Amino acid sequence: MSSFSAHRAPLAWVAALSFVVLWYVLAQTTMQLLLQVKPWPSTYARDLSAHLLLGALLFGMARTLPRFMIACATLFTALTLGNALKLSILGGPVAPDDFVAARNMFMLLDGWAFAGAVLMVAAPLVLLGWMMAWRRRSTWINLGLLALGIGLVVSHPAPITQAMDRYFGFSVWDQRANFQMRGLPIHLLQETARNLSRRETPPTREEVGSALAVLNGSIGDNGIQGAVAPVADTGRPQRNLHMIVLESFWDPMVLTASKLSADPIDPAFRALWAETGYSHALAPVFGGYTANTEFEVLCGFPVNRDNVFFEGGLRRDAPCLPKHLADAGYRTLVSHPNSASFWNRINAYRRIGFETYWADKDFELDDMNRSFLSDESLYRQVFERLEPTLSGPTPFFNYVLTYFGHLHYPLNDRRPPVITAAEGHDIVAAYANTMYYKSRELMAFLDTLQQADPDALIVLFGDHPPFLGANFGGYTESGVLASQRGDFTDSMFRTQVETPLVVIDGQRGPLAVGDLPLYQLPALLLALLGDDRPSMMDLATQATDMPSIRPLPGLHLIIDGDQVNACRSGDDAGCQDSTDWLQAIETLRTDIFSGDQHVLLELQAPAASSNDQ
Repeated sequence: MSSFSAHRAPLAWVAALSFVVLWYVLAQTTMQLLLQVKPWPSTYARDLSAHLLLGALLFGMARTLPRFMIACATLFTALTLGNALKLSILGGPVAPDDFVAARNMFMLLDGWAFAGAVLMVAAPLVLLGWMMAWRRRSTWINLGLLALGIGLVVSHPAPITQAMDRYFGFSVWDQRANFQMRGLPIHLLQETARNLSRRETPPTREEVGSALAVLNGSIGDNGIQGAVAPVADTGRPQRNLHMIVLESFWDPMVLTASKLSADPIDPAFRALWAETGYSHALAPVFGGYTANTEFEVLCGFPVNRDNVFFEGGLRRDAPCLPKHLADAGYRTLVSHPNSASFWNRINAYRRIGFETYWADKDFELDDMNRSFLSDESLYRQVFERLEPTLSGPTPFFNYVLTYFGHLHYPLNDRRPPVITAAEGHDIVAAYANTMYYKSRELMAFLDTLQQADPDALIVLFGDHPPFLGANFGGYTESGVLASQRGDFTDSMFRTQVETPLVVIDGQRGPLAVGDLPLYQLPALLLALLGDDRPSMMDLATQATDMPSIRPLPGLHLIIDGDQVNACRSGDDAGCQDSTDWLQAIETLRTDIFSGDQHVLLELQAPAASSNDQ
């Protein structure tokens, strides 16, 4: 108890802790009123106790009571508000990875939003330093106790996680409920320990072999057998591949309660999409985290965790789609008019084989919708650079990631609103107007591209459905989604990740590919290009007569036509095989992208054996 500063009068301690109680009541009431975010009532006692413990620790290091009140209120408010905003926008609470990704979040903001985000981070740190009684022994005792606690979590994360899961509870698929049953301080501590306990040890060759066996393959003396068959005659593609990833591209006409005044989607796109049988991409994310969609469509492996794989999971160079095509003589280039370093894209794109990366500083920012370059300008500038080489001897993979269409769906004077919505549905109206221009700019570019490169393989899809309001607002009014992920039906989980998908196979035209998990797209594209070289992107493909598997954070979906089964645990009926498959894929993913790459070494063996014959 010496850390609690014996020099302080009991009355000061009463005042300090009473202030924490008062702040807690006001904060929970405010978050509930403004954002409909609060812990469960049964959680209040433990959550308040955790705040009081933190408050006591801080007061034991404070110079004065007023300084403590200011610093403590600022710190607690920043964490509570940040958590409430993330819950209302993305449906999940603050997690340890969010602190690592904070720099990227700042790049998405401007104006008052950017200033507010900087203030939320900087103000607590500055005020804590201002509050601290650095020359007092009790301060350093408390800091030592804090360091000891951190050290215990870092050195023994697994037993701490297991103990906290038993006592406070844990839902693998419902992170909102995890926050609600614990409160924010306990939730952050528990999930930090979990993250640390998940440090992945690279799988051994034997573990990789066992994973391949689950996929009906094995590692034998001559390499991988079954999972990837050797080929006698290696086919090499020659057609150009254009992949256009469309920011927040989705069909708002399903939002019947918004009563849109007109269909915002270009009729030409509607007709094109109808030719595909209204195929859908099944993305790994909702409302953000575009880089996880990118990883899937470029590398052919699913993402099933609530963090950005480009940031921490991609640690090795790997023969993803860009590298695979570059090895066949393709020129590989990516265009995205955002900050080059956002989501670690500079390093990620290099690791997966892109030779050229055009980012914001490589474009003339001549047609801005607030911070976002219009698709029209992006397409024009990309085409001007590619047109001289479209009919040249070197094929290329042209990957375009649009930026226009991002929250908060701003337009400029060249794009006045033309769609209205019901009263109170302003964000849906803003999104619908964005889609009006986005779909038309896409179809104009597609017409130009097909005329110039009629034999090209062209694929376009939305990276994820849009954010349309707190707690899935915009969707809930029309019964499309529930207000909380824990209340989703199985079909709602599917709806949450569906976006339009169009694959145009040159002069053969659009293809009906059904509802396709995006990690299966690279293998499909290689098949359409006639590329039958062994590829790691074949590993996660599934037989055409088998249901599709769409992994998501904490659960996975088994999709068979119109039927969908959400597997929240391997014990759910009919989920054991898919759970085993997913665990095997995770082992191979770890081996390839952060391990010893046993799979890649064996993958080369069939081709080498074939070439020797």
